Amino acid sequence: MKAFVAGATGETGRRIVQQLVEQGIPVRAMVRNRELAKAILPEQAEVVTGDVLKPATLAAAIGDATVIFCATGAKPSLDPTGPYQVDFEGTKNLVNLAKEKGIEQFILVSSLCTSKLLHPLNLFWGILVWKKWAEEYIQNSGLAYTIVRPGGLMNENNDDQIIMTKADQMEDGRIPRMKVAQVCVAAAQQSTARNQIVEIVAKPDLPERTIAQLFDDITTEVAA
Repeated sequence: MKAFVAGATGETGRRIVQQLVEQGIPVRAMVRNRELAKAILPEQAEVVTGDVLKPATLAAAIGDATVIFCATGAKPSLDPTGPYQVDFEGTKNLVNLAKEKGIEQFILVSSLCTSKLLHPLNLFWGILVWKKWAEEYIQNSGLAYTIVRPGGLMNENNDDQIIMTKADQMEDGRIPRMKVAQVCVAAAQQSTARNQIVEIVAKPDLPERTIAQLFDDITTEVAA
């Protein structure tokens, strides 16, 4: 496997890059700001320049990668088109290139509650709506995929245990970004993670289970 990470300098994306490097997986980290990338990303990562909103830059950036991790997301702003552009159009551009290149798996970091139209987060220019559209575009693309919907994201890691459910089972909860990154990287190595939408949060005082076991449980649950 050779990984490609879009949104590599974001808070979650940089942790995905870190996990890949720590596991010895070659990674192409796509960034817009190379100086920032040099400051925050592991030196083992291959930094490439590109922008999900500029499709012409993506083919060269993806290069010979076989798995795509998409950890992009619109930043808070006064631009009402931001979430539509980044969370939907940007992801769509990546998916289209992934199909052209025969990418083996597309892993998307989405969000809890994307199916809830009346969720307060949609006051931010419909951000969950556009994430949901991106999810559906991936599902209909023909690509093998894993869609990871984390709860509220925390920068600081902790020893809480991950709870994983199938789609539309959870409405709240929080999880460290590092655990999200671990789930995403595990999804690329776990056959039972393919073509799944999973929701994840983390809570203390729960029995320890591996991420592989969590994905196995989801597969069994879906099959049932």
